[in-house]
Amino acid sequence: MVASANFILIPMDAESQHDHLKAYGITYWVLNKQHKVQWLLNYRGGSFLMADDSDVRKECTIRGVSYEVISNAEGESILEEIASPSQNMEAVILEKAPKIAVYSPKGNLPWDDAVTMVLTYAEIPYTTVYDEEVLNNELLMYDWLHLHHEDFTGQYGKFYGHYRAASWYIEDKKQAEALATKLGYNKVSEEKLAVALKIRDYVIGGGFMFAMCSATDSFDIALAAEGVDICEPMFDGDPSAPNYQAKLDYSNTFAFTDFTLERSPLKYEFSTIDMTTKRKIPMDLDYFTLMEFSAKWDPVPTMLCQNHTALVKGFMGQTTSFDRSEIKPTVLIMGENRSNGEARYIHGVKGKGFFTFYGGHDPEDYQHKVGDPKTELELHPNSPGYRLILNNVLFPAAKKKHQKT
Repeated sequence: MVASANFILIPMDAESQHDHLKAYGITYWVLNKQHKVQWLLNYRGGSFLMADDSDVRKECTIRGVSYEVISNAEGESILEEIASPSQNMEAVILEKAPKIAVYSPKGNLPWDDAVTMVLTYAEIPYTTVYDEEVLNNELLMYDWLHLHHEDFTGQYGKFYGHYRAASWYIEDKKQAEALATKLGYNKVSEEKLAVALKIRDYVIGGGFMFAMCSATDSFDIALAAEGVDICEPMFDGDPSAPNYQAKLDYSNTFAFTDFTLERSPLKYEFSTIDMTTKRKIPMDLDYFTLMEFSAKWDPVPTMLCQNHTALVKGFMGQTTSFDRSEIKPTVLIMGENRSNGEARYIHGVKGKGFFTFYGGHDPEDYQHKVGDPKTELELHPNSPGYRLILNNVLFPAAKKKHQKT
């Protein structure tokens, strides 16, 4: 941090911050101007510290973000407190604004997905990519990739049971088949596998991948089923491979292992990974707990768990949460409902890159259904569930330093 007369502190505790979500947008905006920001992990909810600038003050005022102007001495005092070995805090330097890609069908509206919704609300720019861009190696232009609620298995989201006669389902299937043909594939499942393999390579090469809802488990299922036909005739025109369950290769997956696929095309479920039908939690008691990590020794999960509360309201989706018994031991569980044996928020390393999987569809819409109205984030500017998404957005901006563990 350059020495200056003053610092701007953007507090992120529950009491001081008027709009937590737009605060991330301010931080991104400052990084985009080639200025560094310090992310004060575990200090007042994960606050941001930057050099004082009249433009930053003005932007905070315009966007409704609370900020405090503090003296150079006060700033140094805060950094000294954070550096103390007795404090579970750390100051992480954010160096550059990450280039963000959202993998999403072109016809999707921004409010079809929690990530595009919160990026739009926080005023963080992103580029939409889909299968053609991925297969053309365009992911190499981006630091961070979000997977929309996609089905990488070629089973059209397992919507067949409820929606096979719906005009949107018929149209989506027709468009997916046309795209697969255009790209030179005989089946949608083969084309989606090729996309999943490109995304896998992007992460192994050093990319950051964030996925929610059904993009999490369907991605891993597609990798495990490489070369195995798990699609029934209504999806791809021919029978599935005999005894396909025994042919899955769990060593290919990112996060999940030993899961059993749901064979019935009439069931709105991919596998035993998801806890939606297994959970017995009433809505008013549906919360998950964020894990506490050592900020100085484990800055990565600490960064991803920054919040003004350790208790986050649960929310459902096609894939609501993950069965703990089917998560690989190398994967870090960052948010869980222990009494129910479920993980909500997990993180892992793959090659030189990272991935985060977050269960559920929309942190402020408990049971989002097809056709439901969009969430108005103006009503939820302090959403802890949405903060977790934005932690992941800023994560690639962090200056890399040698890990102690």
